[in-house]
Amino acid sequence: MPVTLSACPAHADRTAPTPENLTYSLTLPSTLTSPAMARAATRTLLAAHGLRDILDAALQAIAELTATACQITASSEVYVSLRYREDALRLITYDSHPRHTNARVAAACEARRRAALRLLACVTRTCGGDWGFGPAREPGGGTRMWATLPRTSTASAYGGPGPVSPR
Repeated sequence: MPVTLSACPAHADRTAPTPENLTYSLTLPSTLTSPAMARAATRTLLAAHGLRDILDAALQAIAELTATACQITASSEVYVSLRYREDALRLITYDSHPRHTNARVAAACEARRRAALRLLACVTRTCGGDWGFGPAREPGGGTRMWATLPRTSTASAYGGPGPVSPR
């Protein structure tokens, strides 16, 4: 049998980072240091993709989401996702905390989560964005929390220059 050899990878992707191709996911330990790790990763990724104008709001939002996920999860890990779509940064965390079947316990749990995310609510409101939480659509279940920060209104709310046009 003839042997065929090929270079791996066949074609290296040389696409420069832009806001439109910002798509990252991280799995972090559910420890006290994870919000700082999420902030550091977010800072690096947004700077590389030319999104410094929304950095302050994004760092606050990712820290709040990650801290809450780490406090509430029943597992040793949380999942963090950063995406830029339709001129908005979408930050998502997943934790393993299941939905409660008892209505009173579920209401108390939701109140606890809302209280933990008060600062996130203020940030997204200031930026004209959205936030929330609900059942995760992942196979393992749990809870999904998110924040959406529109670029133009976030940049103007936090004193940034706004989106920079490509040259």
